[in-house]
Amino acid sequence: MSPPNFVSQRVGNKPTSNNTSNTSRFSLCNRNISVDGITILSEVPVNVALSPFSSLPHNSDTDSIPPHILKSVASKSKNGAFLGLSVKQAQDRILNPIGKLLNRKFLSLFRFKIWWSTMWVGSSGSDLQMETQLILLQLPELNSFASGSTKVRGQKFSSCAYLHVGDNPYELMRDAFAAVRVYLGTFRLLEEKTVPKIVDKFGWCSWDAFYLTVEPVGLWHGVKSFAENGLPPRFLIIDDGWQSINMDHEPALQDSKDLTTLGSQMLCRLYRLKENEKFAKYKSGTMLRPNAPKFDQEKHDAMFKEMVALAEKKRKIKEEGGDVLALPSPKTIEYLNDDEDDGQERGGLMALVSDLKEKYQTLDDVYVWHALCGAWGGFRPGTIAGLEAKVTSAKLAAGLQNTMNDLAVDMIIEGGLGLVNPNQAADLYEAMHSYLADVGISGVKVDVIHTLEYVSEDHGGRVQLAKAYYDGLNKSLQKNFAGSGLIASMEQCNDFFFLATKQVSMGRVGDDFWFQDPNGDPMGAFWLQGVHMIHCSYNSLWQGQFIQPDWDMFQSDHICAEFHAGSRAICGGPVYVSDKVGHHNFDLLRKLVLPDGTILRCQHYALPTRDCLFENPLFDAKTLLKIWNLNKFAGVVGVFNCQGAGWYPEEHRCRAYPQCYKSISGVISADDVEWEQKDSTAVYRNTEQFAVYLHKSDNLTVVKSNEQINITLQPSSFELFTISPVHRLNERAKFAPIGLENMFNSGGAIEFLEYVSKGGLYNVKIKVKGTGKFLAYSSEKPREIILNGEDVEFDRSSNGILGFEVPWIGGGLSTAP
Repeated sequence: MSPPNFVSQRVGNKPTSNNTSNTSRFSLCNRNISVDGITILSEVPVNVALSPFSSLPHNSDTDSIPPHILKSVASKSKNGAFLGLSVKQAQDRILNPIGKLLNRKFLSLFRFKIWWSTMWVGSSGSDLQMETQLILLQLPELNSFASGSTKVRGQKFSSCAYLHVGDNPYELMRDAFAAVRVYLGTFRLLEEKTVPKIVDKFGWCSWDAFYLTVEPVGLWHGVKSFAENGLPPRFLIIDDGWQSINMDHEPALQDSKDLTTLGSQMLCRLYRLKENEKFAKYKSGTMLRPNAPKFDQEKHDAMFKEMVALAEKKRKIKEEGGDVLALPSPKTIEYLNDDEDDGQERGGLMALVSDLKEKYQTLDDVYVWHALCGAWGGFRPGTIAGLEAKVTSAKLAAGLQNTMNDLAVDMIIEGGLGLVNPNQAADLYEAMHSYLADVGISGVKVDVIHTLEYVSEDHGGRVQLAKAYYDGLNKSLQKNFAGSGLIASMEQCNDFFFLATKQVSMGRVGDDFWFQDPNGDPMGAFWLQGVHMIHCSYNSLWQGQFIQPDWDMFQSDHICAEFHAGSRAICGGPVYVSDKVGHHNFDLLRKLVLPDGTILRCQHYALPTRDCLFENPLFDAKTLLKIWNLNKFAGVVGVFNCQGAGWYPEEHRCRAYPQCYKSISGVISADDVEWEQKDSTAVYRNTEQFAVYLHKSDNLTVVKSNEQINITLQPSSFELFTISPVHRLNERAKFAPIGLENMFNSGGAIEFLEYVSKGGLYNVKIKVKGTGKFLAYSSEKPREIILNGEDVEFDRSSNGILGFEVPWIGGGLSTAP
């Protein structure tokens, strides 16, 4: 049995109970906290208490909890306990030691930005970073917790943190958060919810193509570019830039005239719920005409750079006290002429969505972006009837002062937040979303979710304010977007996970895809990509208990595009890109996307392997990142060299560690796959042999279950291992299907597998999704291969590698035999 594992998470506060239980594996004795008699925390202060899980009153609404979760939590209740504390005077923020942690290796997740989290490893309490959210293996240590308002204070808290023990780190996570779910009753686990239907599809997001200059013509040509090259997007995300926003000094009911200055949109507020003029002037059928407006990405980018340069020149002149009136007005990037006397009325967003779906009939979903509070700066007071908004000053909590500096934070604090009265939160989302649903929008990307923490002083504190907004959001999601059409972003604060996820079922698990370092390091185009993968994989350990992890978009023509594509292929979530129009690597995308715009998605979400959990794959100069996932009939392990960058505590930022940017060696085996995490694959744990296909190396080998395969990777490179159980058909014949050689997630192509013995003959029945060369290991040469009712030619090497071509047919599913 492996050493005990512990998880800590802030869960809020409940009344103290005097009931105790002698069955708990945790104990507090002589100021030491122990589990199974092993001390894990020493010198525990006298104001810290330990309560067995079963001793505290739980959420009373057990009818809403699936019976299997209640049963599982009850059967494992002895494995959990709460830490509590009391202080002499009621306070709104408490700093309190909970004991000493020494010489115990741990993995922690902490908020390095206000809205994003990352991993950190260490061996003592002094190694922990501020805003630590979770600790795995040894011990939780919370530096502080805060109410979010100086008016909300308390003295005694029975459940500041939750401890759980187990010998399997992945089951430990599931069990611990199931226990907290039963205790609080304020969220639901991922397994209880329906995920958005975009999860199995390929999509395109407008952000890196246009930023705030997004408009209908560019969007149309973007979708067209993919579709005409055989990769039709099944969903489109219209990111920031479509809303009706302006700044406080501008006319109240007009779109802002200058959004080119870096971060300028973060000072803007929403003044109407409908789309801005760029989109409002679109007329039905405009892009369906033979003479539809053209789009040139290079010219578009050149005009945008001119606008940015002019804005920067104005800024410098203003700082020096000069006159900017002599400078020309900013140019406007527009392609639609609203002055044509064609007798046709504006159609706006509704007409654009309708035309897109008429032309590109595989486009199932169109999402749009909005901030949790409307726009980055919230709502502009007095502009939207029925909604009472007030500009509220924004203030960082003390615990967030040492997070990474960020322009977005500075801008929001500078401009404050136009906050709609929390009592109207449900009305706010219903008004926004019902309009969007009526014009054909099927989902939203909700961003800037963390901002409620800034403005909770006069609203009962963080928790009460968050409850009001998240309840309204969840209700609207159910009513307007089929209960699941939402992607959460900039959401990695505890309030979101414990209060917003009753309905929300998908969210980003890592910082943005940065195609270059915003701070100017030329190597950032490389090392930032590894940092992104570490964020996503380690954060998924706990965030995946609440939401379907979304690894974000990337650009298919980026210098590290293949590095990203390899991870997206096995991440278990949707695949979407933010390519500029006409700037694509279609050969790469075809390794991820099928001709109908669907993807070969894994059955789980990708997580770090056990031997990576307590190492540092970013800058220890020795560890490769290994992530595992499951397909229906095989496992997959992705190995990535992410060394070369990471968090730098002294400077409170991520930066390069160039001495670590080098080739790294490691090993993988079939045992790296957590087969038991799906009931259907648990049986493979007892398999004696596995066929292992290395995608990049194009090599297939057969190994024993615990046999290790050596690998060396250059910086910013990767390898994907498809691991398929070898089935013994008889004394001589053994078989293991790999899947489609041309797809990164080869094994994801196998939808059905059955071994049949009849009359001394052995048949292998397989259903394959996709097209390309199908690979398998076959110790004996097959008598024949029948595909879709016809004999097909095949090749087989002397070492048992079998291959044959699978054509694309309607629906993409082929059957052999």
